Amino acid sequence: MTAVNLAGPVYRLPTLGSYINSFAFVEGDGSVTLVDCGIVKAPPKIVAGLADLGKHPKDVQRIILTHAHLDHAGGAAAMVAASAANGVHAHIDDADFIRAGEGAPGDAGSVVYRVYSRLITGRFAPVPVTTELTDGDVLDVAGGLHVHHTPGHTPGHVSLLHPETGVLITGDAIFNFNGRMSWPIKMVCTSFPINKKSAAVLADLDYRIAAFTHGTEIRDRAREQVRGFVARRG
Repeated sequence: MTAVNLAGPVYRLPTLGSYINSFAFVEGDGSVTLVDCGIVKAPPKIVAGLADLGKHPKDVQRIILTHAHLDHAGGAAAMVAASAANGVHAHIDDADFIRAGEGAPGDAGSVVYRVYSRLITGRFAPVPVTTELTDGDVLDVAGGLHVHHTPGHTPGHVSLLHPETGVLITGDAIFNFNGRMSWPIKMVCTSFPINKKSAAVLADLDYRIAAFTHGTEIRDRAREQVRGFVARRG
């Protein structure tokens, strides 16, 4: 599967089926903004998705990471090296993790997580963070990309809203595996209660398409479906 058009200049780039996605914003001048870079083996899939759009990695001028986890930042160093970007944009609260190549911590109170973290490293190649994001930032991407700080999954997790097309990228605040919304895995969240609370912000934004880094997008009554999920599972 290659690039999937969400709306206008916004595309989903599947990197592990639809289980892990990156996103591309194609500007009128031909340049590209890439959101998330998948696992360490994802870059060839991202490059294939860009080629499907008639684009080359050197067309990528900007890379945004929604948060500091291996399945979003694992391929970032390779994509920075292949692109015209000098580093990545990330929220200030996750920036040092990304610079160090360390995944943000999970639930310190979970015995399962402590065992999991000993067996499976969350490390990835360190990546320069050239722009530290904060809540309310509006990036000069395809007419304006709004940054919403939705912490909990990690301290600096962000979701991204593109008002011009009505596309919301939830990051990992909410999953949509097999067309069914769910919360992220509790033990890998720095604070699961905070994740649930901050994700509720997404229910009140104005959008028409909800896109997920884990799972396929929702095009039909997206805002209403997200609001319903948060109300039931909040």
